[in-house]
Amino acid sequence: MPNISVNAQWQQNGTPVAGGYGPGNATNQLDFPLGLYVDDDQTVYVADQLNHRIIQWKSGETSGQVVAGGYEEGSGAHQFSMPCDVIVDKDTDSLIICDYSNRRVVRWPRRNGTSGETIISSIDCAGLTMDENGSLYVTEGEKHEVRRYRRGESQGTVVAGGNGCGDRLDQLSYPRYAFVDRDHSVYVSDGGNHRVLKLVEGAKQGIVVAGGQGEGNGLKQLSYPDAVVVDQLGTVYVADHGNNRIMRWPQGATQGSVIVGGNGGGGQSSQFNGPFEKTCVSQELQTDKY
Repeated sequence: MPNISVNAQWQQNGTPVAGGYGPGNATNQLDFPLGLYVDDDQTVYVADQLNHRIIQWKSGETSGQVVAGGYEEGSGAHQFSMPCDVIVDKDTDSLIICDYSNRRVVRWPRRNGTSGETIISSIDCAGLTMDENGSLYVTEGEKHEVRRYRRGESQGTVVAGGNGCGDRLDQLSYPRYAFVDRDHSVYVSDGGNHRVLKLVEGAKQGIVVAGGQGEGNGLKQLSYPDAVVVDQLGTVYVADHGNNRIMRWPQGATQGSVIVGGNGGGGQSSQFNGPFEKTCVSQELQTDKY
């Protein structure tokens, strides 16, 4: 990600680049979209979860094209069950997809693919990212950890969390996404702890670089943070899911600033809408009910 000036300003009204025509399964619609990936030519790939497909939207187009899945929900090599994230592996010209309910990560040819290959199985995949060496990083929400898979590996290595659900600096609580910088530091949106953690390569404990002051809508707080990216200056940009806003946290800052959103949840061009609630405590309460 390039450096962005600290004085940069964003338009406060967004323009849809995919969907926007209500929930549905037509090629100009989405149904509970989650992860997305933007290619160098501004092509957007969306994990269209409830349609069990990956849909591609080229810049300026009003309809997308199904490039993976799109059949009825299932566990076949040509099917998905609630895919939740997608990235592009340029070295192999393929899509890497979190097939959430099938508990697998799938590689699918990007051009004219009709079926995928399971590359990691028995995994509670929530999010994906890849470093410049081609190592795949998988966020496992239910195991409260992030694993790195070098090419050809099937087991992977824990690079964040892995010590149960909790709020210590060596723990995570339902992490959603991860970002890896040029130094191989891992940034994790630690949803249930309302913070973003940074773990330098080889570290067992992280440091809080955004949030960590409990759930809330103050400038020092986050609410179930979701996607996270970091520029070369170390500035953290995070989708503050529960607060329906995007925040920027400069390196070393004790509070962030709202760059877009923050106008309540809704469908207006100046709004976002995406509540998400899952923490160690909520999961324990849910377990106790049954």
